[in-house]
Amino acid sequence: MRMAQNKVYRVKNAMKTKVIITVVLALVVILLGVGLGSVWVPPGEIWAVIRHRVAGATLPEYISQAAVSIVWTLRLPRTLLAFIVGAALSVSGAVMQSVLRNPLASSYTLGVSSGASLAAGIVILYGITIPLLGVMSLPLMGFVFGLGTIVLVIAFASRIDGRMENNTIILTGMVFSLFVNAVTTLMSAVRREHLQRLIFWQMGSFSMRDWSTILILAPIALVGIIYIIHFNRELDMMTFGEEQAKTMGVNLKRVKWILLVTAAALTGSSIAFVGVIGFVDLVAPHIVRRVFGVSHRYVIPLSAVFGGTFMVLCDLVARTVVSPSELPVGAVSALVGAPFFAYIYFGKRARV
Repeated sequence: MRMAQNKVYRVKNAMKTKVIITVVLALVVILLGVGLGSVWVPPGEIWAVIRHRVAGATLPEYISQAAVSIVWTLRLPRTLLAFIVGAALSVSGAVMQSVLRNPLASSYTLGVSSGASLAAGIVILYGITIPLLGVMSLPLMGFVFGLGTIVLVIAFASRIDGRMENNTIILTGMVFSLFVNAVTTLMSAVRREHLQRLIFWQMGSFSMRDWSTILILAPIALVGIIYIIHFNRELDMMTFGEEQAKTMGVNLKRVKWILLVTAAALTGSSIAFVGVIGFVDLVAPHIVRRVFGVSHRYVIPLSAVFGGTFMVLCDLVARTVVSPSELPVGAVSALVGAPFFAYIYFGKRARV
């Protein structure tokens, strides 16, 4: 009995150590994201600037106003936005993979990015804006179209398959995604003069984003992630299969609706502001499951932490490798994520 208790104690301690290391690593990467660039800003100066702007603390004389502007106006909001977007996308991917029991499932597979791209095409190619919203028309329409697409996918899947089996949802999402992409392509062919701007949006970028974007997106991401955490028990049950989950008392149709729509809302709200960014939602949950196990008590929050860290690193590479120019962060995440995901997924199959 004592040996069993000691084993449990060691496992808990090991898990706690891993969590602490992950959080510390995330904080270090965020500091690097704020400090690195054409001008290096040490961590001490970053902390002094934050205290000065948030708490009104006296700014040391050796810190120039230029450093304050670099940290507070340019790098800190951009780095925090990258972390928030990475966290939201990773949690969304973790939910999709667990609900649909498919390692390749994501909000993009079900058409969220296609719907948001269609909205971007309407705004960018035809100059259509919502009265009184101005520049916020694109983020709002991107969110509505992205979320609306997956709602249509789920509604259509439930109509043709009352049991809402996973394969039906995935195939329906692929069909809708291809159809919406085709509509966007036709629009682009007709309005080629604005095509470059649309392509740039579709590649994803955190440039020219300020605190207003964070003030809008952060509450959405935080509420969505906390809400999903409340379904940890249902997610754990669903990983054993639909029939087993039903016998355990899970209302599969209702839970799928809630989780898929919430995950899509996280993705839609993120890409509405920064454009389409892929692979973080596939890579981060897989790494977390390998390191921390399959319990969603750990998978969901740690996917947020790891995904946010990964996104900050990708953005750091995007803006420093070819400085003063900038690479599309979506391309960087794909270059890093695609080979890594191939190693994780196909390596696992080769060992089976």
